[in-house]
Formats: sequence, C-alpha cells, structure tokens
Amino acid sequence: MAKAKTKFVCQECGAEFSKWLGKCPACGKWNTLVEEIATELEDKPRHALTTAYENPRRIAEVDLTELPRFSTGSGELDRVLGGGLIPGSIILIAGDPGVGKSSLTLAVCAHVANNDRKVLYVTGEESARQIRMRAERLNALADELYICAENNLERLVQHVEKIEPDLLVVDSIQTIYKTEIESAPGSISQVRECSASLMRLSKSQGVTTFVIGHVTKDGNLAGPRVLEHIVDTVLFFEGERNADFRVLRAIKNRFGATSEIGLFEMRDTGLADVPDASKLFLPDKTDDIGSVIVPTVEGTRPLLVEVQALVAPTPFMPPRRTSDSVDFKRIQLLLAVLEKRLYLKIGACDVYVKTAGGIKIDEPATDLPMTIALASSFANRKILPQCVIFGEVGLSGEVRAVSKARQRVDESIRMGFQNIILPRKNSNEVSKVPTGVNLLPVSNLREALKIAMPREAAE
Repeated sequence: MAKAKTKFVCQECGAEFSKWLGKCPACGKWNTLVEEIATELEDKPRHALTTAYENPRRIAEVDLTELPRFSTGSGELDRVLGGGLIPGSIILIAGDPGVGKSSLTLAVCAHVANNDRKVLYVTGEESARQIRMRAERLNALADELYICAENNLERLVQHVEKIEPDLLVVDSIQTIYKTEIESAPGSISQVRECSASLMRLSKSQGVTTFVIGHVTKDGNLAGPRVLEHIVDTVLFFEGERNADFRVLRAIKNRFGATSEIGLFEMRDTGLADVPDASKLFLPDKTDDIGSVIVPTVEGTRPLLVEVQALVAPTPFMPPRRTSDSVDFKRIQLLLAVLEKRLYLKIGACDVYVKTAGGIKIDEPATDLPMTIALASSFANRKILPQCVIFGEVGLSGEVRAVSKARQRVDESIRMGFQNIILPRKNSNEVSKVPTGVNLLPVSNLREALKIAMPREAAE
C-alpha cells in the first residue's frame, strides 16, 4: 500500500517542511518553498549507498592498481582531475550557459572512444541530431561513441547495462527524472535522487561518469548541496561567454589537489588547451599607472596576472566600489589600510578593480600588489618597470610572508621580469637568483610604495 506525503521543499537548500512558509528558516531565502508529493512504498527497502559490499581490511592491503587512470585527451583537464579519469568516479561540471561544458565533454568522449573504450553520451536537453552536428564541428566523431536523447533515469540505467560503457556523460542532471518521484525534473527531490542513483550505478558498474549541472543567477550550482557531497569531483567553469579564455577550477577532488585550475581558449573547433597562460595575460607595458603584475599560485601552477585599479574622485556619496574578479571585502580592507596608515584620502573616491582576462584571484599574496595598484592610480604615478609584486598586508600596514615564494619568483624570472618586490621574511627562501634580477624585500607598506613608485616615474 502506498502512502502519499505532501511536503514543501526549499529549492535553494533542500530543507523540507510540513507547511508552506514565505521565508525558508534554513537558508533565509524568500519564496523558495515548492510543494512536492512523494510516494513511498511501505515494503520498499531504503536505498543503499552502493550495491557492492566488502569485508573490512587493513588500509595497507588496499591495492591502488584497482584504480588505473586514463587520459581525457586534454592536458589541462587531466591536470585539474589529478592526472586523468578513474574508473567508477563521478565528476560534476558546472558553469554558465554557453561557457563550453558540452563542448569539452564531447571532445573528451571522442578521445576516449578513439582509444578502444566505449562511451555513452546521454542528453536531456538536445536531440541526437544536434549532438551529431556539434561533433562534426568539433571533429569528435568516433565509432565507439554512442549518443542517446533520454530524460528517464530508469531507461538511462538500462542503456548503461546494455552498452556497458567505460565513460558516461549526463547532460544535464536537471533534465533527468525518476518516475517514482512526482515532482518536476530539476526539483530538489529529483536532482537529489537521480544523482544518488547515478552514483550507485557508477560505483557498482565501474563507469566513469561526467554529470553536467546548471548554475543559478548568482553563479552557484543549482540544486541541493548534497549534490556536491555525492560526487567525487566538482569542476566549475569561469569566464565570460564573449571572452576567448575559460578557467576550469577544481572545487572538490577526492583524487587530486583542490583549487587546481585548467586554462582553455575557445576556438571554432572547441576548447583548446593553454599550457602557458602567463604570456597571454601579461600586457605589452608593465609600468602603466594603476597596473601591477601579480605572481599567483593556483593549485600547483604559478601564473602571472595583471591587476588593474582605477581610483577617481566622485561628487556622489557613498562612492562606488566595483570588482568582478577580486573579493569586494578585501578591497574595502585595503582601502581602509591606505587611508588609516598612509593618510591617503581615498575614501571619497570611486574605486574599480579588475584582472586582465577575467581570471578570479583570491589569495593573501595579492594584497600588496592590489594596494600598490590603488595607490598608483590615486597618486597618478607609474609603477617600477619590469616589476612583479606579491605579499600579504596586515591591518597595521606590515607586509607578511606568503607560501610558495620560490615558485612565484621562478615564474617571474622565466617571463623576463627583473624587479621582484616581496616580503622580507620570504627573501631567505629565494636568495639565489640570476644576475640582473633584483630582489626588493620590504617590511611594511610605506617601504613598498617608495620602491614600487619611484619619484622619477611620477607624471
């Protein structure tokens, strides 16, 4: 006998309530509760996490050769994944519409299929003909690549059991539905249950699974937070649809380093790897007003990025603070340090900060270069030529040491920079540099500004 249960589920956080509320008590969002009817059979057993059971054994006895990796065909994607794909793993790829999620996964499917492995591409948003047209444009045709337009989860599982693929792609999880759940595809219940079923299928059959997910207008992954906990790896695409470059960032990875990034360039033939991105993000001139070169480290990769700042007086109050690639709160903190410690009357000015190429940076080592870029624009003075800057800034104006200083300096030298401003406590780590390279250690912000903006460079 079936028991019908009515509940109200928040479409933002997945919290369930017995009655409708205007504001979700769990996440604080308004008008997100949707009524759902779930039917559960009394004699039906609850879902298990996996269909395979093992006896406990010592951790040293676990054979790592059970999880051999195989390449995706993209060096950048392999880097983000930690070295390639692992059988039985499930990977979530999210990003804005048109950023390149389907193009990248289709290219991976073709490469894997051309290396004597079966691949099943399941699309719930497009027809098989549309996928074929994209595959021809991307030169992604392969004999062992199977295409299926399907929304029903039960039939999807039947296709997997029949074909027995090595790689499965589900595009997208918001279009797949389970007949036992009466809510619409894309709802919290459907996304949660379909993701759990795909996880069980992937683990039990040893199928590597790519799941493509949508994002909300705020840029967050659509669906319940449990979706991110179910999968092994979460990858986010960053980049504007009209821009040429894309950044693939690992938010979670059970088989590799987190915060690793892969860089791609959008071309007519799809996404192409960009192994040496520092050359692409660097400007022709390195001494412009309000422009500073920052050696950041993303995962294991050092990357030189240009940070630009524009400070302009405004008659309007309160003044505007705008940034699309740097944490807004970090900018406010640095502006307060400049005004309090260096007496720069920058509080009544509009402030705009961005990074070249649209890449997002969020690490303490960017404090010092951003502060110098703001001061340079405010004072209308040029930066020391051929100079890179990194370091953390404290609330009292001191410059603190950062991690991976050696990698930052080596990448700066490789790209031809001659002047390197760095925290004094990091100078011992990188004392040996080639002839012609000047290490300029600093202890506080005032000292850093005197070196970075010499008097003879004033306009």
